[in-house]
Amino acid sequence: MSEVRVVLLGPPGAGKGTQAKSLVASLGVPHISSGDLLREAVTGLTELGLEARSYMDVGDLVPDELVLGMIEKRIGGTDCAPGFLLDGFPRTQAQAAALGDMLNARGGPLEHVVALAVNRTEVVERLAGRRSCPDCGRLYHVRFEAPQNEGRCDGCGTELVVRDDDREETVRQRVAVYENRTAPLIEFYRQEGILHEVNGSGSPADVRGRILEAVGGQA
Repeated sequence: MSEVRVVLLGPPGAGKGTQAKSLVASLGVPHISSGDLLREAVTGLTELGLEARSYMDVGDLVPDELVLGMIEKRIGGTDCAPGFLLDGFPRTQAQAAALGDMLNARGGPLEHVVALAVNRTEVVERLAGRRSCPDCGRLYHVRFEAPQNEGRCDGCGTELVVRDDDREETVRQRVAVYENRTAPLIEFYRQEGILHEVNGSGSPADVRGRILEAVGGQA
């Protein structure tokens, strides 16, 4: 493929992480996660990371311009010459506009925005059914990927737990926040003419095929 610059959107539990890992191999571009960039910058004690940490330590949100600074630096890397798959940013219309200005100034505007559509009931089922091992970090699902021994990790035998952000009431709140904040963003990209709304239900392989078809890749 030629250069491809993609943003991947979707509610919590839509499978963005799973799809991103698969898509980058097919598209030949790196996966850029804003959350990962932030954590790496803070851990690495970079100038941007130290500034971001000053907000995080007091419980404030990291300003958009700092996150954009990290993203701009990352996409300037040589491995991003053929493009990138951006996950986790932008989250609001203001962030989308700022990202667009930054990319246009670099001469490589955003080409595709893929919004994975998964209904709220399915999202809650996906996330609320997840179980994790507190020792080795392995993830399970009570319906889709249950451990061999109920409630125990197959790898180390540790009792599985429900993470706080996977509790049903928390999941419903996370989904509501996403819907409230992202609806304007989806409309923003629809007006830009680069939005692809893709059915996020079904097997990971089926969803991957739909995404690649939308952005002109090969399944």
